Amino acid sequence: MKIVIVGCTHAGTAAAAQILESHPEATVRIYERDDNISFLSCGIYLYLGGKVNHLEDMFYSSPEALAKLGACVKTQHNVLKIDAQAKTLQVVDMQTGKVFDDTYDKLIMTTGSNVAVPPIFGIDESKVLLCKTYQQAQEIYETAKDNQRIAIIGAGYIGTELSESYANTNHDVTLFQSHDQILNNYISPDMSDQAVQLLKAHGVNVLLNHQVTAFTGGDDGELVIETNQGDFTADLAIVGTGFVPNTELLRGQVEMDKHGAIIINDYVQTSNPDIYAAGDSCVVNLNPTGASAYTPLATNAVRQGALAGLNVFGNQQRYMGTQATSAMQLFNHTLATTGLTLKMAQQSHIPAERVTFDGTWRPSYMPSTDKLTIELIYNPDNRKILGAQFLSAHEVAQSANAISIAIQNGNTIDDLSFVDMLFSPNFDDPFNYLNLVAQQAVEQERQAGRDNPRITAYGDWAKQNDRDLQ
Repeated sequence: MKIVIVGCTHAGTAAAAQILESHPEATVRIYERDDNISFLSCGIYLYLGGKVNHLEDMFYSSPEALAKLGACVKTQHNVLKIDAQAKTLQVVDMQTGKVFDDTYDKLIMTTGSNVAVPPIFGIDESKVLLCKTYQQAQEIYETAKDNQRIAIIGAGYIGTELSESYANTNHDVTLFQSHDQILNNYISPDMSDQAVQLLKAHGVNVLLNHQVTAFTGGDDGELVIETNQGDFTADLAIVGTGFVPNTELLRGQVEMDKHGAIIINDYVQTSNPDIYAAGDSCVVNLNPTGASAYTPLATNAVRQGALAGLNVFGNQQRYMGTQATSAMQLFNHTLATTGLTLKMAQQSHIPAERVTFDGTWRPSYMPSTDKLTIELIYNPDNRKILGAQFLSAHEVAQSANAISIAIQNGNTIDDLSFVDMLFSPNFDDPFNYLNLVAQQAVEQERQAGRDNPRITAYGDWAKQNDRDLQ
């Protein structure tokens, strides 16, 4: 079987490795526009902030490594056209300009995404940079050496992480966000307020509700940033306003959603049975809502890519879907999230309630502990967990993974209230903080008259037992 993979970052690399591991007899041809593969763009901020010394360390594979496995890797080759009905491709060698045709038995589309370039006047100014690829990261690093005032446009993951990196390297940083909170697709307004205070405490000027409308050059060579709330100046601006799927090659040939992301089934197969898709070019199956969504995360890409590599030989393994679990480190604090925020649940027309745990991650009688905030979202109708967000100076990212499993398995707040978790004063209280936030949700439901009688007696005993232990 001849399999062509178009694009080779996370998903393409995972697909090729899986194919050649399980079916070394297969013919695998990879077309990639860049001269590199498998670049971890989510690690750019680590390099810019000096936590990683070499940008090249952000590559976890190479064309040579895939070739050694048996793939025919064509870097600096751009696919110009795909005819899904004829199962042909038109390709250009970007170094020689030669155009040629190729064929496939099965096609895996892992073309990824592009930076969503907002329609802002002057965005092509030389002092305005984008941030995603290896080459863009190199340009940002070199340019920022000679520029003190850095403007970050967009306060999603990339913008927030870049703000930290530049604050840690003694730059003057201004973060522009058009919404009334940062990380609005990941955390609540309350948790955003805490994160904003962290940024401000470390010198980042956070400007919420500031819609950037234009970039212009000032008289003395500085960059003027025009917004709906006035003009600001900087030496350099970096735009990180999200991503859009790169799917033009298959437009009109397979089903896509409103974002232009390729729609897949439970086997990452498109509406054309001979074409599979993975990574930022396609949707994910978001388990808390039971619907598809566009969620470009590396974790989704590698899983979907590996599944595409399995399923091109016959649909063998289902895609489990995702909770869009993610985390970031912000000035020595961990911010982690999984599933839905309350706002996201409401926008999806899912009945939802929230409880907030404000406590510490281990007993106060220990030599040290840290404040921990957890927001737990659940459906009051069936008591199933929908999502959770965490913020603490303690490393609590793995707790987001635990809640992700609970959502995946359809667990309820009652399950989480008493699920078995270790106890040691070094690590937590007799009831782990995940138990405790779930018990808050159970109590909230009891007070609302939606009690679960099966656990009431045990819950009363547990509260008394917890007091006795302390």
